[in-house]
Amino acid sequence: MLVGIVGKPSCGKSTFFKAATSIDVPIAAYPFTTIKPNHGVGFVRVQCVDREFNLQCNPRLGYCKNGTRFVPVELMDVAGLVPGAHEGKGLGNQFLNDLNRADVLIHVVDASGTINEKGEATVGYDPANDVRFLEEELDMWYLGILKKGWEKFARQIEATRTKIEDALAKQLSAFRVTEPLVAASISKHGLDRSKPHLWTEEQLKKLAVDLRRATKPILIACNKIDLPGAYENYERLKKEFPHYVMVPCSGDSEIALKEATKKGLIDYTPGNNDFKILKPESLNEKQTAALEYIKKNVLKKAGSTGVQETLDVAVFQFLKYMAIFPGGTGKMTDREGRIMPDCFLLPPGSTALDFAAKIHQDFAKNFLFAIDIRTKMRLGKEHPLKHRDVIEIVSAAK
Repeated sequence: MLVGIVGKPSCGKSTFFKAATSIDVPIAAYPFTTIKPNHGVGFVRVQCVDREFNLQCNPRLGYCKNGTRFVPVELMDVAGLVPGAHEGKGLGNQFLNDLNRADVLIHVVDASGTINEKGEATVGYDPANDVRFLEEELDMWYLGILKKGWEKFARQIEATRTKIEDALAKQLSAFRVTEPLVAASISKHGLDRSKPHLWTEEQLKKLAVDLRRATKPILIACNKIDLPGAYENYERLKKEFPHYVMVPCSGDSEIALKEATKKGLIDYTPGNNDFKILKPESLNEKQTAALEYIKKNVLKKAGSTGVQETLDVAVFQFLKYMAIFPGGTGKMTDREGRIMPDCFLLPPGSTALDFAAKIHQDFAKNFLFAIDIRTKMRLGKEHPLKHRDVIEIVSAAK
């Protein structure tokens, strides 16, 4: 699973990435600060199961704080996108190639309207333009792939009597397009499966849009929410684009809170709507004012900095991944004595056998059965798992 962070130049995309990963990346107010994609690890929140067993977990990866498990996910910040990217403008071709590896996209939008479509400073810019142009660029990208050699492709399908959905799924496999997705779109728009060479460009675009939305879902992060006019723009965008999920956020505020936490000045848990000042005597006047500003203009108004919420929504609401904990009926520790050290993220529909393979291929190869640690019930290899299950795998490999 890979979460892609996208947006036009200077919208705060790299700031959002740094806020989510705590990795230093080039941040500047000029176009194309990011040339090559930055990769890093962010975290999603899961209500830990350790307290159900009167334990305190010791994560091998990520961390756990006050009963909330922070599980790592891979993030990618790609080069800024400008209108016409699908035609090669800006860093368009490179951007789209990088983007294709992502399973879900977080589109960082400057909600304050202080950056124009080219990434240049301005005033009064309508951020709705950014929402439209990214969607259009991605749709046109998919359409361009579909249209390339379409006449020859369609004639060949008809001559060989190949199922059009199978052929298109194979052609677009790099985009994770599947036969059921293609079949559903063809039926939705009433396209003639037997004569694809007669499909119009408008019909091909409808097909492209359906496939793009299914394979590259977009979540909008309305950044710079603390700046003048930004929250009003956010409320307007929600009404104008009701089919989008939008989260108000401030990457700068998240970075500031995490830095203050590292220095031991405050106690802050990512995603929370408040923090506790630990050393008020250590704060200077400027730091105190900055923290009060964040509390008033971001946390209290928007509910959080939005960075953590955006990641959680992308992984659990959009991709519908599940967090599964390995456990044992006899003990809940690994060989090093760590208590419940692991938590794995699995795609929807995963089974006990899939979980065994996630832990180790030998467990899947020699799978005997699984055990639901809560109920002590034995589970077969095809048993569907649920979010926050605690599962033991019994294998001949043990």
